[in-house]
Amino acid sequence: MVHFDVHGLREPDAPTIILSSGLGGSGSYWGPQLDFLNERFRVVVYDHFGTNRSSGDIPDNYSITEMGSDVLEIAETLSLSSFSFMGHALGGLVGLDIALRFPGLIDSLILVNAWAKADPHSGRCFDVRIELLQKSGVAAFIKAQPLFLYPAIYMAQNAQRIAAEELHAIESFQGTVNVLRRIGALREFNVEARLGEIISQCLVIATRDDLLVPYERAIHLSDNLPNAELCLLDHGGHAVNVTSPNLFNECVERFLARRRALATGEKQ
Repeated sequence: MVHFDVHGLREPDAPTIILSSGLGGSGSYWGPQLDFLNERFRVVVYDHFGTNRSSGDIPDNYSITEMGSDVLEIAETLSLSSFSFMGHALGGLVGLDIALRFPGLIDSLILVNAWAKADPHSGRCFDVRIELLQKSGVAAFIKAQPLFLYPAIYMAQNAQRIAAEELHAIESFQGTVNVLRRIGALREFNVEARLGEIISQCLVIATRDDLLVPYERAIHLSDNLPNAELCLLDHGGHAVNVTSPNLFNECVERFLARRRALATGEKQ
């Protein structure tokens, strides 16, 4: 069982949202969203298996489906018959996997800089990161990470914060084998042919300046998911919910407001 924390509303029938982070796997990634979401949901954040407080050795041929099964265990523990789900990058793939395997379980699915199939450009970025890890070591791998997450101006204005993140990431590094097997899982993921089967109401969020994932991947998702809308932001980089939390939260709130209006019959 992976480690998870529950925040926000405590009523037994409160709507629940599960937040799933990207390659780093840490539930703390969603810090900039907690205050905003805590007023509206019972909020569940968790550390992916093999990362942070969910320590363990990731097996060979690990898959996104296995990551999704960890989320299903959380849902069962909390007796959830349905829930909302927000996933960043790899976390978005987890949401897509669950939505395909269990139609109707995820009511609202929010996908942040995610994809149905990895773009060759993303593959090149992962090749570079793997080479750094294997040939230059953990410190070099961690030092390069902000380049793929943040826009240059954010890094320039937040040098001390990024230095602290770097130190923490080195101290809590999940292990070379775990990283490589998690990257392998996301590279194998491909649901291109099945997007039309997903019945969840979806919000697809992307940024034009994402270095790691071309925003066309998000447009492709929104065009092919039956019940999707697109929020395409001009800036914020791959970790837009961290670098531009107000813009990001406003985008999510507009989606949630439309979902509430549809549920109650209110006019927008």
